[in-house]
Amino acid sequence: METEKLFYEDSHLKEFTAKVISCEPYKEQYKVVLDRTAFFPEGGGQYADTGMLDDVRVLDVHEKEGIIYHTTEKALETGKTVTGKINWEERFEKMQQHTGEHIVSGLVHERFGYNNVGFHLGSDYCTMDFDGTLTKEQLREIELAANQAVWKNIDIVVTYPSKEELANMDYRSKIEIEGQVRIVTVPGYDVCACCAPHVKKTGEIGMLKLVNMVNYKGGERITMLCGVRALKDYEAKDANGKEISALLCAKELEIADAVHHMKEEQTALKSKVADLSGKLLAYRAKEIPVDVPIVTVFDADLSGNGPRELMNQLLERGAKIVAVFAGNDADGYRYVIGSRETDVRPMSKNLNASFQGRGGGKPEMTQGSLKGKEVEIRTFIQAEADA
Repeated sequence: METEKLFYEDSHLKEFTAKVISCEPYKEQYKVVLDRTAFFPEGGGQYADTGMLDDVRVLDVHEKEGIIYHTTEKALETGKTVTGKINWEERFEKMQQHTGEHIVSGLVHERFGYNNVGFHLGSDYCTMDFDGTLTKEQLREIELAANQAVWKNIDIVVTYPSKEELANMDYRSKIEIEGQVRIVTVPGYDVCACCAPHVKKTGEIGMLKLVNMVNYKGGERITMLCGVRALKDYEAKDANGKEISALLCAKELEIADAVHHMKEEQTALKSKVADLSGKLLAYRAKEIPVDVPIVTVFDADLSGNGPRELMNQLLERGAKIVAVFAGNDADGYRYVIGSRETDVRPMSKNLNASFQGRGGGKPEMTQGSLKGKEVEIRTFIQAEADA
């Protein structure tokens, strides 16, 4: 016997009573079948409802051959009448997103001829995939039109047309449907085959925001937030905007300009710092004696290309072999070893073997990283020089 689907009779039904038809163990949980239910099973791109059956939590819901199975934490007595309560906030939030998706998909199809070829309604986001690309201007156009549909507070119409009626009906559907087809209509905006519950009026969506758009499989993937989710997103962005405004001492609507100005200043400062760092490195190089077999330098302040630049300056001054180490005993060292007359690869290989190192390179230069203490590495380098 198929389960009576109360969510089709009233999408806003929060609480109901039902009889337990069966309860079977399933892994560490249970599968419960009721004679009727308001819990929507996973389907149509929408995940399942959760809630309670008496004092037992409903964790998931699936449908198979017309029978709806409720996954519960505990067993329920067969034949018992139970009270079901769905997680209404979660359900309403999902209905807001799903009805919003219908409006957006209908508008995209009508205005640009693209089909919705993918839909996913997650716990915190909703995405729609279209088989064509949109510009940012077109996206804003769709967003405004969709919100105008919300403001009109249009009644959502659900029908079950006969095969004959369906044959003459123009409606959206991503898959071939067997049996009775359920049509959800947003008058003036969309007609679509859909098995999920929806809000009763478009005004219940609250607001609709298209927050992201990326190219996906030759088309467009759009991320949307409706109602509660859109409000939470706005609250988070508003809080961030206010904090950035305070940090930059700029008006909220001018923080982008302030950030651009700060970025320009940062670029100029980076250039100046690089120039000063180069001069400082040159002075540093002049102070290091180069009349030893292997010039060894440890400098915790070297970063980026600093070790390599210092090595090259020392080689320019006539050093035979230069080994520069940047880092410290606790975190390890990055190294670069170079020479204009000696193959430094054997030395680098021995260094790696002795200090859990890794790296390599060409005869004239090797680089890598290792673990060890400065005093032990210096002792190793001295042994290499004496060899």
